[in-house]
Amino acid sequence: MTKTVIIGSNHAGIAAGNVLLDKYEGQEVVMIERNSNFSYLSCGTALWVGRQIDEDEVPGLFYTNREDFEAKGAKVYLETAVDSIDFEKKEVHCVTSDGSEFVESYDKLVIATGSKPISPKVPGRELKNITFMKKYAEGEFIDGILDSDEIQNVAVIGAGYIGVEMAEAVKRRGKNVLLFDAMDRSLPSYYDREFTDAMDKNLADNGVELHLGELVQEYKGTDKVEAVVTANGEYQVDLVVNAIGFLPNSELGKDHLQVYKNGAYLVNRHQRTNDPDVYAVGDCATVYSNALQDTTYIALATNAVRTGMVAGENIGGAAVASPGVQGSNGISIFGYNMVSTGYSVEAAERHGLVVKYTDFEDTQKPGFMKKNDKVKIRIVYEATTRRIVGAQIASTTSEISMAIHMFSLAIERGVTVDELALLDLFFLPHFNQPYNYINKAALAAE
Repeated sequence: MTKTVIIGSNHAGIAAGNVLLDKYEGQEVVMIERNSNFSYLSCGTALWVGRQIDEDEVPGLFYTNREDFEAKGAKVYLETAVDSIDFEKKEVHCVTSDGSEFVESYDKLVIATGSKPISPKVPGRELKNITFMKKYAEGEFIDGILDSDEIQNVAVIGAGYIGVEMAEAVKRRGKNVLLFDAMDRSLPSYYDREFTDAMDKNLADNGVELHLGELVQEYKGTDKVEAVVTANGEYQVDLVVNAIGFLPNSELGKDHLQVYKNGAYLVNRHQRTNDPDVYAVGDCATVYSNALQDTTYIALATNAVRTGMVAGENIGGAAVASPGVQGSNGISIFGYNMVSTGYSVEAAERHGLVVKYTDFEDTQKPGFMKKNDKVKIRIVYEATTRRIVGAQIASTTSEISMAIHMFSLAIERGVTVDELALLDLFFLPHFNQPYNYINKAALAAE
């Protein structure tokens, strides 16, 4: 009997626990979670707040529960914090919400503590009505307070995925939205300017007040926040949602386990740390990027699930190595869709890759088709090897989402842009053109 303690029960911890309990015999699994619930799909918070899903569908944002795991034989602790880990004695020291303390021993340990939101260290950050939007309770707070007529002007700090999605959600609730970011464009981590310019226009056209290139310097107010201050001026607001980004939550093991340059636990392709009995998964750990062909950090729910599965397989006894990740992602705002995988030109160069790119824009289907959307694509490839290292696609049609999965596999398998040019892609007017936009983009590569 192998006893595995899993600290944290969101996507990565859930995946590790499921593999151990569903596939392997002789497994004792203990799950420890500091919140009152687990498996929350926080990516659905904006849909909930923006009323794009009905209130009775909100429970669906939790895709499993304590009872499911206990039925499979797991021991589950909720509202329980891990105070410390004794790696030599292989003990996890825990504190419950009522102050009770206990110790759980382990044979194998999975750290799935995720990430923590970045909090801007600016004056006034202790004022009321300033919140993050990672946990379910934070989503509840935002959803509830937007019902108040006292909340009319909402500042969203950070124009990454979460911030842009929240800006849309708040606007859908009939409030004035001010979107701030220190960068001069939205979504700079995944897309080049030629794509983000279109998203910025989309946001502005739908009534989001953009304050890009403005770093927040101060929050003002007496009891509650009343204003946001930047170098450009002072803006009256009633609510602030911080969505600047996240850092790995690696406090528990940082003095014992090796960490990456940003503090994430450094793991191998089996999710094992430098301590052979300790695994780290999800947003608190590194991943292997196939585009970069090296270790890096990419915090995404899909990566968390895969890393959890890999850890579970290895603890169970199988020698399973991670195939690596591409960082595939997508966003849909006011009907405008953008998807990407791998690196943009800007991100590739920032990571030391010498790249070229090829662009193409056309309607998705032949001109005689009535329902037809323009599609814009960019393929990024390494200048010397010509292997594909990234792709970006934008359109008002959601059908582009499946194309990015193909590019993800292409990056994983080392496909070159020249091989993609002659890839066998079927044609039917209902779906695409005789010369597919993917082939055309690849054919245009230098």
